[in-house]
Amino acid sequence: MTDTFGEYLKQIREARGLSINQLASLAGISGSQISRIENGLRGVPKPVTLRKIAEATGVSYDQLMGYAGYLPEQDNNLTESPVPGWATNKDKRDFRKMLEDDGELMFDGIPLNKEDKQRIKDVLTGLFWEAKQMNKRKKNSPPSDNTDHSVTNN
Repeated sequence: MTDTFGEYLKQIREARGLSINQLASLAGISGSQISRIENGLRGVPKPVTLRKIAEATGVSYDQLMGYAGYLPEQDNNLTESPVPGWATNKDKRDFRKMLEDDGELMFDGIPLNKEDKQRIKDVLTGLFWEAKQMNKRKKNSPPSDNTDHSVTNN
């Protein structure tokens, strides 16, 4: 197992026999971006970029999301998140499942096609896990001292 996402991406790319430029072309992203990721000069890519890399390499999107740290290690299934006891049936509707359904879904009166739904799902997935990570950091950080220590001269 590799230590960083960049090393993991390089391992995948090399296993597929792809150069950086070939992967970049297949994924529709720049070669310099892939190089920076692999060399640790850029952090973990956003979910939208991971989707492109997954499609270009044939690696599952969920696998990349998990390795990138967006999904918890013990449970990569987003649909099994705990639901508060006060939640009504309407509250329990899973937006991700709604985006995955084949039924018509509209935004601002405009029907969404499959690609629109996938892009929205990718963006929301990234935002969701980013928010979860931020909330986890807030719970673990010591409370801040909001006392005003400024001195005023009258």
